[in-house]
Amino acid sequence: MPQAQAVSPAPDGCYPGFTTAEGCKALQFLGAGAGNTGVGWYSLYLVGSGNYNTGVGAGTLVLNTADSNTAVGAAARLLNTSSTENVAVGTDALVHNDSGSYNTAVGIFALFNSTASYNTAVGEMVLLNNTSGNFNTAVGAGLPGPALFNNTTGAFNTALGGGALTDNTEGNDNTASGDGALSGNIDCSKNVAVGLNALGSSTGNNNVALGNYAEFSHASGDNNIYIGYQIDHAGDESNACCIGSIFGQTASNGGTAVYVDASNKLGMLTSSKRFKEEIKPMEQASDALFALKPLTFRYKKAIDPAGKSQFGLVAEEVEKVNPDLIVRDKEGKPYSVRYDQVNAMPLNEFLKEHRAFVEEHRQVQQQQKEIDALKAELKQQRALIKKVNDKVELKTSAAQVVVHNQ
Repeated sequence: MPQAQAVSPAPDGCYPGFTTAEGCKALQFLGAGAGNTGVGWYSLYLVGSGNYNTGVGAGTLVLNTADSNTAVGAAARLLNTSSTENVAVGTDALVHNDSGSYNTAVGIFALFNSTASYNTAVGEMVLLNNTSGNFNTAVGAGLPGPALFNNTTGAFNTALGGGALTDNTEGNDNTASGDGALSGNIDCSKNVAVGLNALGSSTGNNNVALGNYAEFSHASGDNNIYIGYQIDHAGDESNACCIGSIFGQTASNGGTAVYVDASNKLGMLTSSKRFKEEIKPMEQASDALFALKPLTFRYKKAIDPAGKSQFGLVAEEVEKVNPDLIVRDKEGKPYSVRYDQVNAMPLNEFLKEHRAFVEEHRQVQQQQKEIDALKAELKQQRALIKKVNDKVELKTSAAQVVVHNQ
């Protein structure tokens, strides 16, 4: 066996309790704490009985007396006192955190002003202004600014990408993925934006945008869904759903219409016998068709600013004829007409009329046969009468012949 070789020169700072200290006054006031590593000027200066801390860099964890903190970079976690299980990597990362725990800051000035907990910041100056907002995750630095750069008290936000949620200050429960996504959001909540500059100007709540520049110019409005590249409806609309790459597209191989119910569930109607029960002829049920009143109308300006002329039915009037022919909203009020069901009624009426026509035609044919038979019989009778008349005329002529013998 080769002879073991000792490190030369021997390392200094072989302190008890798994402790390593290197630098001016590093771990100066170490007490009963164990497993600490301080490398740098005043690193872990006041650690006392704190355990399992690592400070690498001038001024890292100077005031720390807690456990399980890691700081790498000049002044990283400089003012921490009692918070635990934080990780700061980068100059001035998590500088002002003194009581918040379970934070991770990677990048210069990341989470610089934060005193909160459960935050993750990756990137230069990411979450720099956060003070008391908890459970935020921000990754990305760049134009128009670092992710969640201005966040102060907003909580449960996730920002991935340079400029994502950069203007947010108090908004909660937002998710932005993509450079500039939700960059203009300030105090609104529960928005989801995925894509470059998606919902970039949004100031509404509960909005969803998927796609690069999806609803980039959206000013305000709540509960909207935008899916597709550059889907843009500037204004303050609410409860709208806009999906790109549909209008103008042709389903050349056929298909069926898509419907939505009051629970916002999309689906198609099926005509397979497998899904039906109590199947029976429509018969007189379609008579309701003749009681309907087709009208012309215009939608209110809020729905159709152009005021185009429309043709159709009024749900409340249809309800009086047949309640099963209307669609109701979540409150049970008439909302629309089941035009697909109304459209089936003319077919039944057509078939009824067709059957009546066929029966009438059959009767006419039967009557024609009877007429033809009568004509044939009449012809026979006329022929017989003619024969009788001919015989009578012959006898009459014979009787008129007289022979006179002188």
